[in-house]
Amino acid sequence: MPETDQIDTSRQIHKRTGRTFYVATKLLPERVREATYVLYAFFRIADEVVDRTDDPDPDAQRRRLESMRAAALGDPVDGTDLPDDERAVLEAFRSLADEKGIADDEIAVFVDAMLQDIETARYETYADLEAYMRGSSVAVANMMMAAMEMPAAERERARPHAAALAEAFQLTNFLRDVREDIRDYGRVYLPQETLDRYGVAESDLADATVTDGFVAAMRHELQRTERRYREGVAGIRLLPEDCQFGVLLAAVFYAEHHRLIRSRDYDVLSETPELGRLRRGYLLVRTWVHWRRHRDPEATFYAVSAVSRGGEGDGDGVETDGTTGYAA
Repeated sequence: MPETDQIDTSRQIHKRTGRTFYVATKLLPERVREATYVLYAFFRIADEVVDRTDDPDPDAQRRRLESMRAAALGDPVDGTDLPDDERAVLEAFRSLADEKGIADDEIAVFVDAMLQDIETARYETYADLEAYMRGSSVAVANMMMAAMEMPAAERERARPHAAALAEAFQLTNFLRDVREDIRDYGRVYLPQETLDRYGVAESDLADATVTDGFVAAMRHELQRTERRYREGVAGIRLLPEDCQFGVLLAAVFYAEHHRLIRSRDYDVLSETPELGRLRRGYLLVRTWVHWRRHRDPEATFYAVSAVSRGGEGDGDGVETDGTTGYAA
């Protein structure tokens, strides 16, 4: 198990850089919560290698990611110039991987996705984006299930649902962050086939021009993402009982960005929608009330979240009070 100071360093990184997921993580049982701090911190320090806005050197980025890969796979942490917190996270991650049996293949495919962010800034099709997400999100879900110490048979049953939910989380981030991704990193995660279908020029994104075509493209991608939420949430009941509420709450939090996006008429170009502390608190209480009443993750999710059960319209949340996208 990682040392106490390594876990604390990881927790501080998680708290500072992932506020929404941090709240949900605190509601996981301790055996999983501390592991999640370490996992999240590892994902974050790798992500920060490629998410730089100061004209980074691609070769230097690749070397640093390969060094992280080696450390994560068991080589001694190399480099006397590493920041103390990064060294602590890498050492903690390797210890955790040994303890929980995290597969080397999952670590490798995650680092490969980070390397892809150096090389690839556009995705022609959704299938291309899915291939990227196998490393950037599905591998994360698989590592999380290892941290939960699920038996192999139960993990296999949950795997497709966990993959869908992980993809849904990342797709929500892509839709929320269109402005930041193109402005700060020169990346576009909306599939080019979707932009072409609705007549959206890349210059529209760069110039923050919200056209009717952009609104239609966003609506299309939100509906696609909400189908992934539905498949993902259907598998929460397969997780260990003491982990279900934390994962459910994370799903409610991430999906709430869809309500924010719709409330702005899909304009994520002039400003990035953000989920505030008060709203998170409200959703936490509401989710807990429904959870205590039903102990049914799907029923709770559809009662509280901004994602509907589906059907006609395929994901345009149920409006009940003029401001929120959930049913009573």
